[in-house]
Amino acid sequence: MKVWDHGVRWLHWSLVMAVSIAWLSTLGLGIVSLHEPAGYAAFGVVAARLLWGFVGGHYARLSQFVRGPSTTLRYARALTHRQEPRYIGHNPLGGWMVLALLACVAGTAFTGWLYTTDMFWGMAWLDQTHNFLAWTLLVLIALHLVGVVLTSTRHRENLALAMISGQKKPAQGNDVA
Repeated sequence: MKVWDHGVRWLHWSLVMAVSIAWLSTLGLGIVSLHEPAGYAAFGVVAARLLWGFVGGHYARLSQFVRGPSTTLRYARALTHRQEPRYIGHNPLGGWMVLALLACVAGTAFTGWLYTTDMFWGMAWLDQTHNFLAWTLLVLIALHLVGVVLTSTRHRENLALAMISGQKKPAQGNDVA
């Protein structure tokens, strides 16, 4: 069944590319000039994804996948007991991960931009904040990938492929649509 629309998939992979280029540009590979444009692109993708979270398709909407604390804690408990339901869209932990990733990318991009302004140029605290957010983003990405692999394994469904094709297997039994 169709779950992830073109907007979600395009924005997801655009963000992957922008963040990857921004990170790779810091590794001395001769592409340092791409760091700033990649950061601006990442910020633009975050803004577009937030907008798409209000006007996009059913499974793209923030109101569909950002669950309350009690639902999220209940899901986390069920997960620890290997009894979590399968969600057609994002599961509650995945929904909060989306928000954490978007916030961290936005914060990293914003602090990077501030560092280019006359007012904040050379401010050590801002450079440290930017670096902290960049490293935090890497940790969040790693946790996101672990969650994708865990959920894919537990529910016998290739979530990475679903983010390419937009298709997931239809809801069955106790699945949460």
